[in-house]
Amino acid sequence: MRLLPHRPRPARGLLAALLSALAAVAALLVATPPAQADTTICEQYGSAVIQDRYVVQNNRWGTSATQCVTATDTGFRVTQADGSVPTNGAPKSYPSVFNGCHYTNCSPGTKLPAQVSAISSAPSSISYGYVSGAVYNASYDIWLDPTPRTDGVNQTEIMIWFNRVGPVQPIGSPVGNATVGGRSWEVWTGSNGSNDVISFVAPSAISSWNFDVMDFVDQAVARGLAQNNWYLTSIQAGFEPWQNGAGLAVNSFSSTVNTGGGDPGGPGDPATACQVTYATNVWQGGFTADVTVKNTGSRAVDNWKLGLTLPSGQRVTNSWNTTLSGSTGAVTASPVAHNAQIASGGSQSFGFQGTYSGTFAQPTGFSLNGTACTSA
Repeated sequence: MRLLPHRPRPARGLLAALLSALAAVAALLVATPPAQADTTICEQYGSAVIQDRYVVQNNRWGTSATQCVTATDTGFRVTQADGSVPTNGAPKSYPSVFNGCHYTNCSPGTKLPAQVSAISSAPSSISYGYVSGAVYNASYDIWLDPTPRTDGVNQTEIMIWFNRVGPVQPIGSPVGNATVGGRSWEVWTGSNGSNDVISFVAPSAISSWNFDVMDFVDQAVARGLAQNNWYLTSIQAGFEPWQNGAGLAVNSFSSTVNTGGGDPGGPGDPATACQVTYATNVWQGGFTADVTVKNTGSRAVDNWKLGLTLPSGQRVTNSWNTTLSGSTGAVTASPVAHNAQIASGGSQSFGFQGTYSGTFAQPTGFSLNGTACTSA
C-alpha cells in the first residue's frame, strides 16, 4: 500500500489558530488581573488604598521610634514596631484600616459621613492575627459626631476591644456589662480630654467576627453619648500597641454602610420630642428615683430606651418597671412587657433605688431613643 505524503497546513490556517490563542490569553488576563503588590508604609501618618475601597494607615503618633506596616490585598500587618511607652498612659500608635474619613483622608467611594438615622445597617467582618511578646489591644473603632465632619477629632469614640495583652485598660472606668451582637461585654466610659469614649471589652480574645456596627452605635445613643441626628464618620480596625507589636495583623476587613432603608415612623424610632420628670427621695447614703417619660412628639414610640448618666459616686441597687443596663455612670433604662409603648402625648414611669457618696446630685441630661429630652 502506498502512503500518501503529509500535506503541509496552509499558512492562513496557522495564523488563524495563533490569533485565536492570543485572544484567549488576552481574555484570561482581563478576567483575572494580577494581585496588588504589598505596600510597606513607614511614614508617620502614611497610608495606602487596598481593594479600591479601604485605607490602611500607619498612624504613629505617640512615639518617635520607627513603625512600619505592610498593606496587603485584604488588610495589613505590622512589620516593624520599635520603642515602648508606659502602660498607664496612651498607646504609641494606632495602625489600622478604615472605611470613611480620618483627618481629611477619606476612603474611595465611602458613604461616610452618614446620619445615624439614615443608616439601616452597617455589616462588617474582621479577622485578627495576634502575637506574643507585645503589650497591645486589638481595637475596632467607630466614630460619631454631631456634624458630618471629615477632619479633626469627633465627639464620641466607640471602641470594641477584641483582645488585650498586658496591663492596659480602657479610658475611664467600668460601668457594668452589656450584651451586644449576641456577645457579652464589659462596658467602660470616660474621656481622653478630647472626646468621649465608650469601650466594649471582650472577656476573652476574639480572633474573627461578623457583626452589625449599628448594634454598638445604638448602645452609644441609648446611653446618651450620641444622638440619631449625629453622623457616623469612620469605621476602623487595628491595634493600639504600648510595647513592640511586630507581627500583629488584620488578616481581612470589610465594612458596608446601607442607607435609605429606614421608616421614620416605624417601631423603635425616636420620639420627635420628650420630657422627663425625675423625682427623688434622698437620705444619708441612699435614694430612690421615680422617673416619668412623656412623649411630646406626634408618633408613638415602641421599645423605648432612656439614656441617662448617674453622677459620680451613685450606684443602682434595684429597679422596678424597667430593665437597666449598667448600674453606675452611663445607664440605659428599657421597658418591660406592659410598658413597651409610649403613645403620642402619653407617658410611662419606672424607678430605681441606689446608694451615693459625697453630695447627692441628679443626672444632668436624658435622651429617649437618641433624642434629647427636656426636664419637667
